Amino acid sequence: MEERDQWRSRAGFIFSTVGAAVGLGNFWRFPFMAYENGGGAFLLPYFVALLTAGVPLMILEFGYGHKMRTAAITAFGKISKRWEWIGWWQIMIPIVVVTYYSVIIGWALNYLIYSFTQAWGADPGAFFGGKFLGVSSGPWDFQGIRWHLLIAAAIVWWVNYYYSVRGISKGIEVACKWMTPMLALLMVIFAIRGVTLPGAAYGLNVFLKPDFSKILNPQVWVAAYGQVFFSTTLAVGVMIAYASYLPRKSDLVNNAFITVFSNSSFDFLAGLAVFSVLGYIATTTGVPLEEIAVSGAGIAFVAFPKGISLLPMPFWGQVIFGLMFFGALLVAGISSSLSQFESFASAIIDRTGADRKKLLRTFALIGFLFSSLYTTGAGVHILDIVDHFVGSYGIAVLGFLEAIVLGWIYGAEKVREYVNTLSDFPVGRWWDVLVKYVTPVLLGYNILSNLIGEFRQPYGGYPMSAILVFGWGVALGMLAAAIYLSRRPGQAAAYGETKGD
Repeated sequence: MEERDQWRSRAGFIFSTVGAAVGLGNFWRFPFMAYENGGGAFLLPYFVALLTAGVPLMILEFGYGHKMRTAAITAFGKISKRWEWIGWWQIMIPIVVVTYYSVIIGWALNYLIYSFTQAWGADPGAFFGGKFLGVSSGPWDFQGIRWHLLIAAAIVWWVNYYYSVRGISKGIEVACKWMTPMLALLMVIFAIRGVTLPGAAYGLNVFLKPDFSKILNPQVWVAAYGQVFFSTTLAVGVMIAYASYLPRKSDLVNNAFITVFSNSSFDFLAGLAVFSVLGYIATTTGVPLEEIAVSGAGIAFVAFPKGISLLPMPFWGQVIFGLMFFGALLVAGISSSLSQFESFASAIIDRTGADRKKLLRTFALIGFLFSSLYTTGAGVHILDIVDHFVGSYGIAVLGFLEAIVLGWIYGAEKVREYVNTLSDFPVGRWWDVLVKYVTPVLLGYNILSNLIGEFRQPYGGYPMSAILVFGWGVALGMLAAAIYLSRRPGQAAAYGETKGD
């Protein structure tokens, strides 16, 4: 078994955890969650959710990972061997997600190159779905591989492998210490340029105008908690793994606050940038903002290219703005996918003693082969289905289980007592209540709501065969694989500590 690595500095750890949390979703999920759930009024439940779910769960994962000094699989196994399957299931999420996330990052790489000539032309929407993606009629209509997408995905996989194989201190920390500050600088530039555009006030008004009547709607609060939970990269083994590499004396509570609120700052900056540009596009083209304010990849690869082409500046200025925007997407994507690599690698190495280089080389090659599926004409349809089921059920259920197992079976009070001995300011018993009661109830409600909606109508209008194979098949397949792998013997050193200590 390789000697356990360690973060060289607190800054390196923070940049890496923030880099893991800030991803492509910050650009196209939070702004529209706020837009659809009360605008400025949504910020109230959002900040309440940050304080009552985001920070407590981050403290929980930092504290438990740091105490156990191991990644997700063996961390849960140390409570009892019967809970090891939760750790396996947690790392299944990044294994699956990185196969399509790498392809989306590859889109950003392609568009970075397109920025030099504005290859998307006068109709970015038609270009994106047609010439670029070649979207087919449905998830079973593959129509062959789009080679420009496959080549870009291969480059992304190589970059992830290049940094991950070097480990925490020489790879991920080195990468994130320049990626995260660069991303922050670019986000500030976007926000400043966005709010100074003609018509920006119109977009910002739509984004921030408070509708306080929606605060009384329970679904808005569920949406706020869901946004915080999913945007902070919790329950997928990343933060447990990252914290396990911290030095023995580390301020876990402060680190958790910094990580969560740094991520939320990126959320808000993205909202300012996105809606100011949308307001500018709406004002310039005369198209109502409601018709172009569509969440998802469309905002990055359709609306923003349109906005870039319309910017009131010389062509070279538009080129620079395009390079910065798609460069930011690329950096955000890579820093997040690095954490997905590490969640898998550290957990398997701790559990089996595998060689990092051989393990990651095999993972990268096999993962890339699966990524090729998403570069076909049916790729976008399959990506949409897999992402929906992994996000709506895999992550949410794992968050629920983590709160139950660590909060009730292991004992939230044990984690609290541990982090309090290391942190500048302690957390009280209120933290136990949030972990043991608030989080399970809200996530349980979220899961049930999604399930009820799923059975009322098949997701996205896709054929039931595709839902069963790429949706439920993937979601349940991850669970089955986790249970099977947890029953296989591991190296004795993995469980050297007293269980439950």
